[in-house]
Amino acid sequence: MTDWKLTAEDRLEIQELYARYAWGIDLADADMALSTFTVDAWFDHLWQGRVQGHEAIRKNLESLWYDRQSWWFGRQHMMNHFIMDPRDDGKVDSRCFFQILQFNVEYRNNFVFGVGTRQDVVRKEGGKWLFEQLRVNAWTDMSEVPWKGEIVMKGRPNPAPSPAQARA
Repeated sequence: MTDWKLTAEDRLEIQELYARYAWGIDLADADMALSTFTVDAWFDHLWQGRVQGHEAIRKNLESLWYDRQSWWFGRQHMMNHFIMDPRDDGKVDSRCFFQILQFNVEYRNNFVFGVGTRQDVVRKEGGKWLFEQLRVNAWTDMSEVPWKGEIVMKGRPNPAPSPAQARA
């Protein structure tokens, strides 16, 4: 166990770091997004894999913003329920849940695009908290939910038969 604690101000600054990251990635503001990472940071994203450094992170983000813009335009990443554990090396292991809300421009409606968890490492550099490691764990399968209890489900539930199927 480490011998230091995060101050309330540190915790608020780390939460604002997440907010700046979300504003940057959700509005295609590369400068804001990159300002949340250390120069040597690595970024591990479900669909793109792990990359390291600002240029590689920029390339990944631009791919999300422009290669599949209809998937990305109108998104809001929401991060919440933070747990921040100080480490002996002065860094912080930060984890949280996330939800991605999506505005569909064609249908003019909103939906939840995805949910999952994040496990990140942040460090203070030049008086600012920044991401050193950012890892997205989007839940696309039961195996990706970091469930600690016993799983007693037998698999995906089968839908109830329709009345026509029940009569057959």
